[in-house]
Amino acid sequence: MDLEGLYAVPESWFRLGDLLLSDSILTSVGIDIGTTTTHLVFSKLQLHYVEQRRKFEVFSREITFRSKVAFTPYKGADTIDVGALSLILRGAYREAGQSPDSIDAGAVIITGEAAKKHNAERIVNLFAGEMGKFVCATAGANYEAVLAAYGSGAVQQSLQEGITVMNIDVGGGTTKVAVVRRGEVVDTAAIAVGAHLVVFDVDGRVVRVEEAAKAVADAEDVHLEVGKSLSKGDQQRIAAAFSACLFEVVGRGQRSELMEHLLLTEHLHYEGGIDMITFSGGVSEYIYGRTEEEFGDLGKVLAEEIRKGVAKAGIPVSEPAERIRATVIGASYYTLQVSGNTTFISSPHLLPVRNLPVVAPSFVGTILTQEAMREEIGKALKMHDFVDGRDDFALAFSRSIISQPSYAQMRTLGEAVVSVLSNTIREGKRIVLVFEADIGLGMGRVIKKELEPHCSLVAVDEIALQDFNFIDIGEIEDDRTFLPVVVKSLVFPHK
Repeated sequence: MDLEGLYAVPESWFRLGDLLLSDSILTSVGIDIGTTTTHLVFSKLQLHYVEQRRKFEVFSREITFRSKVAFTPYKGADTIDVGALSLILRGAYREAGQSPDSIDAGAVIITGEAAKKHNAERIVNLFAGEMGKFVCATAGANYEAVLAAYGSGAVQQSLQEGITVMNIDVGGGTTKVAVVRRGEVVDTAAIAVGAHLVVFDVDGRVVRVEEAAKAVADAEDVHLEVGKSLSKGDQQRIAAAFSACLFEVVGRGQRSELMEHLLLTEHLHYEGGIDMITFSGGVSEYIYGRTEEEFGDLGKVLAEEIRKGVAKAGIPVSEPAERIRATVIGASYYTLQVSGNTTFISSPHLLPVRNLPVVAPSFVGTILTQEAMREEIGKALKMHDFVDGRDDFALAFSRSIISQPSYAQMRTLGEAVVSVLSNTIREGKRIVLVFEADIGLGMGRVIKKELEPHCSLVAVDEIALQDFNFIDIGEIEDDRTFLPVVVKSLVFPHK
């Protein structure tokens, strides 16, 4: 399934389609490179072609191999060791009985504090090229909260039981909180609370201290210094302070100065009740009593303090389908869609597009005024940690946004898009819009000719997308009136 020649040789696009039509079983791998740990999950995906939608959908997913959890290797404090990481991944491939050639699709995500290390982006691209056919990205705090909510099974549980679930993903460097109401992630937040913010050697001496841990130690009047030992009592004091800050976020009430300092995102804005809490991430293994092994950090003592916080909060807790591997995407798969012949491309130089993440605003139950559209688009960008004018992404709109196209509706949506993406337009960056309805050309003309004549715009239609999709859009060819679109989808486990 070689996509390298997709745009230069159009026939390769049809070869990919033939492969999917003749072989509906795909092998996929998910790789999570986190602050503390790195691990992989291999899966088999059975695809089913849905004729009326003209696309493949995942019929079943079977996890075939979970790798051992390895420590993410570093060279110094700020550089991930590419060579050592490569050995870890290749070792996991061997243990799984797989090779790069046997992988049809996959995902590699760098999460937590590891996403901030200066060579994180290079690592994503390196392994995407070496290990197979991958969706690849670094996940910011809000997006990782969403990934963990889906990957843990919290979204599925919320949908099936019709309840509001708060998933708390406690990792090595950060804790991500997602509020899921009846199967929809409605709010997220993240705070610098994690097990690996203080690291000890085998003799109990401190070997690494992150800034968040320094702030907590100072607030608690604990002497925390590299090369010195830290007593169990002081470890507990630091862990208790971390936990207290976390539950200020969870409780959505008191806001101490320390919590404000540790907060990485906006506060939670959701004001409704929480029916259930689930935990994921590495520290959840301690919270649920799944391991007693210690890894030279605050993981075990932090879990003890979090358990106390849960008891005090009085909210029921359930165990999710996945814990430490919640943000291992586990699987991705490729499918194909064909754009309509009413696309709008302001310049052929804007194509091709490769590996572009999709943001799909939800307009369910929303009165479609320009203000409401702006709000929903802005909220969707926030969930993905995307910033107007800085990041590249595609905005995707389902058929429900404009069920019966009219000039007034297209103008309202166009004004909302132009308003939200004002910095993108000012910077001269490309705007990519994808519509399920047959309105690409009309929307392009409204935006380019009436609202923002100087914007760089790609508007394609008759393509159905959703969050957790990544897309490739081919170049314009003289001998065809459509554009091939490769859609790469992340697949999550069900409880």
